[in-house]
Amino acid sequence: MKGRKATQLQSGTLEIGAIIKKRLRESSHSVVWLAEQLGCSRTNIYKMFNKRTIDTNELLKISKILSFDFFGLYSELLKKQQRHDS
Repeated sequence: MKGRKATQLQSGTLEIGAIIKKRLRESSHSVVWLAEQLGCSRTNIYKMFNKRTIDTNELLKISKILSFDFFGLYSELLKKQQRHDS
């Protein structure tokens, strides 16, 4: 993911669904487990993996559940864009 993350940051986009999928895989938890934690269906989790954006409240829940600061990725992207624009 390092190469892909770098590419995403350089292009100014984040595919947050793909990043969540990767973090879930690294956590050794299942899609069913995440669906249970979020109170939704497995199908909704698979749909989320294909999203480029996600509601901030939902992202906050996922950040807490997976113990990962997904918002930090956006902060990093913003800093890189600001440096590039300067």
